[in-house]
Amino acid sequence: MTEEKKLIEELDLSFHPLTQKLWRDFEILFGNHGACAGCWCMYWKLRGRAFDEAKGDDARQMQKSIVDSKTVPGLIAYLEGYPVGWVAIEPRSAYPKLAHSQTLKPVDDQEVWSITCFFVEKKHRHRGITVELIKAAAEFAKSRGGKIVEGYPVDAQDAQPDAFVYTGTASAFQHAGFTEVARHAPTRPIFRYTIEPSPSGRGQGEGA
Repeated sequence: MTEEKKLIEELDLSFHPLTQKLWRDFEILFGNHGACAGCWCMYWKLRGRAFDEAKGDDARQMQKSIVDSKTVPGLIAYLEGYPVGWVAIEPRSAYPKLAHSQTLKPVDDQEVWSITCFFVEKKHRHRGITVELIKAAAEFAKSRGGKIVEGYPVDAQDAQPDAFVYTGTASAFQHAGFTEVARHAPTRPIFRYTIEPSPSGRGQGEGA
């Protein structure tokens, strides 16, 4: 058993979709600054100036409106009942900024679910939580009928500040069982995980 697996087992994480009932936990996790400079995980949903102008409380209210509409924008990771991590996971069509990205343009015309952002509480970073968030996001997509899950990590040779790798790292997606399927820029690969039905019909994930 690897040290990383031992650590995850010791952490005893649980994962829950963000709903109205858990909104306060989301606010606690993101803190007064809304995670990364007031983003409130709205970066991929607002294009250009619209995002810059919304950062802060407006972005928080926008995200709350999404949750209030009964849309689930992602999952919260809990450790001993306390929120410690976040992953954004929705159908790719929910992210307008992705639709206009040349670097992350669609690989093909198949419907996919997209993992776009992560946020882990500072004192719990570098403990393997991101890998477990990716796995949980893939399971969530499967439960909603998803067949393909994509991620858009950073693949840099040098260590990057945490704020620069909010889309995850290539190694984290590899550890979670994803496979690189495209790369339109040197440090921005596209990873995929294809969910195949198992003989029992319950579903099983495999690298694309």
